[in-house]
Amino acid sequence: MDLSKDKHLQKTISEFIDHYGTSGLQHALKLYIDMQQEYVCKTKTSISKIKIYDIYYLEIMGHHIDVHTEQGTFRKYGTLNNELKKLSSYGFIKCNQSCVVAINKIRTVLSNEIILFNHEHLYMSRHYAPNVLMVYSCHNSSNDIKINV
Repeated sequence: MDLSKDKHLQKTISEFIDHYGTSGLQHALKLYIDMQQEYVCKTKTSISKIKIYDIYYLEIMGHHIDVHTEQGTFRKYGTLNNELKKLSSYGFIKCNQSCVVAINKIRTVLSNEIILFNHEHLYMSRHYAPNVLMVYSCHNSSNDIKINV
């Protein structure tokens, strides 16, 4: 490895830590790792890999799950609770009986409505509202660290 590049990298990391702290570095690394993770959408006849970071929400009708992403909607079979188990560690939360939403895709939370960054509106039931509001509030306070790369 080129020693001058190594010193530049060390200087950059040191400046980053001085400015954002070690928690900022941990947050940036987690965000980077999460952005690389893939979700497999499998049916009897097809398999699609989707970046988890691109998923806005999942909704279920019967046993059909529609996965709404930046690239379109994908359909698979399963249960919403199984999908939530896979995705909860990436910031997904149930907002009503038939819908799981990505916290980082929420723009606004109103009394019984969630507005996403893609301008879609999701219904939020009273049962799930307190948990959604708490997680959304915590997510936004932890994102007060703005990282410009």
